[in-house]
Amino acid sequence: PAKERKRLAAAEKRVKELERELHRKEKALAETAALLVLEKKLHRQIWLEPQVLPL
Repeated sequence: PAKERKRLAAAEKRVKELERELHRKEKALAETAALLVLEKKLHRQIWLEPQVLPL
């Protein structure tokens, strides 16, 4: 039973570590996706919409 408790505690710790890592990666992916959307919008605005420059 003592070994089983240690093994269970180690497994639970590993699960928490993996959950934290997954959460961090999900946040990074969401941030990257948002930046990509902004980049595409900016590109479209700069290159596809003619701008009138003041003289």
